Amino acid sequence: MAEFTGERLIPGEVDIDLLNEHMARYHFAVRLARGKRVLDAGCGAGYGSAELADVAESVTAIDIAPAAVEYARGHYALPNLAFEQASCTQLPYADGAFDLVVAFEVIEHLENWRDFLQEVRRVLAPAGQVIVSTPNRLYYTESRGADGANPFHVHEFDFDEFNRELKRFFPSVSMFLENHVEGVTFQPHEAGHTVEARVDTAEPVPDESHFFVAVCAHRPQIGNPTFLYVPRVANVLRERERHIAKLEGELATKDQWLDKAQLDLAEFDREHQKLLVMFREQKDELEQSNRWAEELNAGLAARGARIDELQEELARDQENARRVVAAYNAKIAALEQDNREKTKWALDTEARLTAEIRQMADALAQTAATLEQTEMDLQERSARALRLEEEKRQLEDQINMVRASRWLKLGRKVGLGPAL
Repeated sequence: MAEFTGERLIPGEVDIDLLNEHMARYHFAVRLARGKRVLDAGCGAGYGSAELADVAESVTAIDIAPAAVEYARGHYALPNLAFEQASCTQLPYADGAFDLVVAFEVIEHLENWRDFLQEVRRVLAPAGQVIVSTPNRLYYTESRGADGANPFHVHEFDFDEFNRELKRFFPSVSMFLENHVEGVTFQPHEAGHTVEARVDTAEPVPDESHFFVAVCAHRPQIGNPTFLYVPRVANVLRERERHIAKLEGELATKDQWLDKAQLDLAEFDREHQKLLVMFREQKDELEQSNRWAEELNAGLAARGARIDELQEELARDQENARRVVAAYNAKIAALEQDNREKTKWALDTEARLTAEIRQMADALAQTAATLEQTEMDLQERSARALRLEEEKRQLEDQINMVRASRWLKLGRKVGLGPAL
């Protein structure tokens, strides 16, 4: 089952007015298709091709979409009607193969639409005709409004551009304006064969027309009659009543939706009020948090300034400490040098005194020997001994002084100096 997407029409899936709008163009073409070889370019679902096949010698209907061709073959099989998949810009047919080519609502879908017109001219017989239709860009741009451009249309035409482009390929172009018009019919209860119609004359306005239909040919054409199509479902008032009833049903449904929407809106409003209360509370909390944060930032800034000051003081103290340490190190170095010098002096003094004491001991020994050898020299030697004793006492005082010396004690602490 094919689906109506807006690109091609599927009978039974669209509004009857839209279907009649498309069928009217095919009935316009049926008048020129009798006994002819017809090409329906862009046939879509194939419903119009079947109408042409009722009077034509043969109809070849093409479409580039495989789904459309498959649908048409399944629904409109006729002996003189063939559905084929082909491109409108590359027609797989010989020159002059068709007496009539119809292309309804096709050209606006093609990016290279000039190639399409070139191909149509090529396959058209010298005495043949081409019928091309397209929507009026000015009218549909206004009618679509906020819906925007048709996504399936590549290039739309206004009246002057459409007429001008067709005349570049065909010497004879007859332009028709297709519109939905309101009319009143008088049909006999018993169907007759004669139809009379009156169409009040009015100045045609191309810019306000719904569609443009052009009949093109290689040779001049005779006559441009007004064509009136009255579809089988033509009771406009009855159709409008049904349409109104349908709209009223839709309106009732929408009223139900509106009531539900209002209830939902009331519930939403209550939820909204709750959210507003929560928002205000959160806003107050946020403001308090912001104030606390500002106070904290101010405190941090003050502490940061104090830290900077302390860092500067620390740097100054460190510099002063470095200078003091350098001075202490220099003083210690001087004291160590002085200590080394005094220790050397103490050691030298001790060595000298030791030598002197040894000399004194030798002298005493010699004196004792002399005392033993001679008593005669006793008094002299006693006197000398007394003198030596006095000198010894003096030397001992000196040694005691040396022992009491701060430098000698310091030298002993570091393992230097004599053992007295």
